[in-house]
Order: sequence, then C-alpha cells, then structure tokens
Amino acid sequence: MSSFNRLANSHALLTGVGGGIGLAVTEAYLKEGARCTAVDLADAPSAGLQALLQRFPDTLHYVGANVTSAASVAAMIAAAERRFGPVSVLFNNAAVFNLKPILEATEQEYEQVFSVNVKGMFFVMQAALKRMVENGIRGSIINMASQAGRRGEPLVAHYCASKAAVISYTQSAALAMAPHGIRVNGIAPGVVDTPMWATVDALFAKYEGLAIGEKKKAVGEAVPLGRMGSPGDMCGAAIFLASDEAAYITAQTLNVDGGNWMS
Repeated sequence: MSSFNRLANSHALLTGVGGGIGLAVTEAYLKEGARCTAVDLADAPSAGLQALLQRFPDTLHYVGANVTSAASVAAMIAAAERRFGPVSVLFNNAAVFNLKPILEATEQEYEQVFSVNVKGMFFVMQAALKRMVENGIRGSIINMASQAGRRGEPLVAHYCASKAAVISYTQSAALAMAPHGIRVNGIAPGVVDTPMWATVDALFAKYEGLAIGEKKKAVGEAVPLGRMGSPGDMCGAAIFLASDEAAYITAQTLNVDGGNWMS
C-alpha cells in the first residue's frame, strides 16, 4: 500500500496488535505518517511487531496491557501520552473468540468473551474519549466489530452477541460524542485468513464432523468475491475512518467482508 501521509498529524492507539488485523493496521498507519502506540496483552511485543519497531523506531511504541483491567487501561493511556502526546485515533481491536454448541457453553467462556470483547472494548473507548474531550481533540474512534455481530450463529453465540454489542456501543458513543466533534465508527470484517483460523477450523471440524480445512475452504468459497479476506484488506477502511477524508462519517459500522452482508 502506497503512503499519502494521510495520518501525518495523528497519534494512533491500537489494541490487539500481536498479529493479524491489528499488526497489519499498525503498519498501514505508520506508512501513512502516524505515530503509533501499539498495545497487546504480552509484556514483550510479538515477532511481527518487533520487526516493525526496528523499521519505525521513532514513531512506534509498544505497551503491554490488559484491556479488561481499569488500572491497566489507565496506565496504557498514560504511557501513550508520555511517548507521543495526546491520542487522536483509537483502533479498538483487542478481542477473543469462542466456539461451542449453545447447550454446552459455560459461564466461564461467557465471562471471557464479554470481558474482552465488550467490557474491554467499552472502557478502552471511554478512556480514550475522556482524554480527547479533556484535550479538545476532534478525534476518531474505530471499534472492530464483525459480520458475526449482524446475525446469530448456532456455534458462535457468545462471539456473535459480543460483536453485536460493539456495533450498538459504537452508535451510542457516536451520538454522545458528536457535540465534541469526535467521530465513532466501526469496521465489521467478514471471514479473514489469520493464524486464528487454524483453531477455528479445528473447532468447526470437531462440532460439525468435518475434515480439517473443509470449513475454511467452504467459507472462503461462499464469499461473493470468492475468497477469504486478508488482514491487509482491512487497512484501507481503517485508514479512511481515521483520516479527515471521513470527517462527515460517524455512528456507522462499515462492512469489509467481500459482499457477505448487505446493508
């Protein structure tokens, strides 16, 4: 992807950057001139992020944080501001996935999914918004939802519900922040070919009696554009929504899914 420095005056805070979509968007933001504070659960950055730190030592900063902890979120925001000043863009991406028949789903699994995907998403967004308001920044929040948040699925109830909550919180926050000039939008990916899909495919194989690889092949072929998405396919929307090009767009969740969902 070529760079047009569309984010040259931005400090972007990105969560869930260890790999996949988060890592791809971090690189895309850096190429567009943003200063980036990249956040993941591990104390040390992943190998992919370490490579980016070597390429962008002056504009990339890593922070290990747990988005389900209010104290950790506060420390994360403070560390970001110490390094690069006030945050003007949040790419709110940290999430976990769960797959199990609805009659077998446990309270522990429910708590894990909602703690990260809903509680963590909301309180990271809230912390970033508070600082944007306090600093008088007309910033941009991008919450990562999913096509799963548009519908139910028999084996993915917790995840679907959690991503539906992301879409709803995005709409509410956008209306609340509009008087401050802060835009809040979402991105709803379809099926994206990340390393996590090995685990997802194995779970579908277990519960649907499929051969390994069969589910992944089928979902890719079912996409109207004929393939699964890649992490890089999310970058254009992430850059657009963070930039001034989207200055009149708020309260929307953009489907980036090859045509799987029409709205």
